[in-house]
Amino acid sequence: MHDIQVKKDHYYNVNYNHKARWITYFYQMNLLKELGILSALEVGPGHGWMKKIIADLGVSVETVDFDPALKPDYVGSIEKLPNPDNSYDAVCAFEVLEHLPFETLIQNLNEMARVAKKYVIFSVPDHRHTLFHINFKIPFFKYVNFMLKINTYKEHKFDGQHYWEIGKKGYSPKRVKKTIESNGFKIVKSFVPTDTPTNHFFVLIKE
Repeated sequence: MHDIQVKKDHYYNVNYNHKARWITYFYQMNLLKELGILSALEVGPGHGWMKKIIADLGVSVETVDFDPALKPDYVGSIEKLPNPDNSYDAVCAFEVLEHLPFETLIQNLNEMARVAKKYVIFSVPDHRHTLFHINFKIPFFKYVNFMLKINTYKEHKFDGQHYWEIGKKGYSPKRVKKTIESNGFKIVKSFVPTDTPTNHFFVLIKE
């Protein structure tokens, strides 16, 4: 078990719930609606707001966490989810997998895929530098929004929370994607929002 102990009040303050984090909630909700998901399991729900928000959009979300103090629907670890096979349209883990060693990534994705009927959705920190970002509008055309990021090649040191982050030395997006695809997953979608460029989202299906 590699569970990281986080105090409950960590989630209930302005420093944690900053503007960029609220933007990530939008992308989490948008992905579920875009994919037509009606039921989902969220691993590591934090303060649980996502479940409350997405319920208003017609998506049934249950939660699992190793910490009973957070009042999840199920108490358990991502390494062995306490849920039957094919229980939900999707299993999600937003900003969770970086809290576990990279060597456990595929094991944890496989466990998520076991419980999911179709989609495995997750996000992890993206530490790459933004080389440039351009956003402009031409009359009668849609906005053009383009961002180019480059790896930092900075060594990652475990800080008590994150074991790895995309963009740091040894964890390039190319390596992360190759690791995922070479272990039986198809990447349906992979993106970094321009308005919250420190988060990298993935949508997978098990082939």
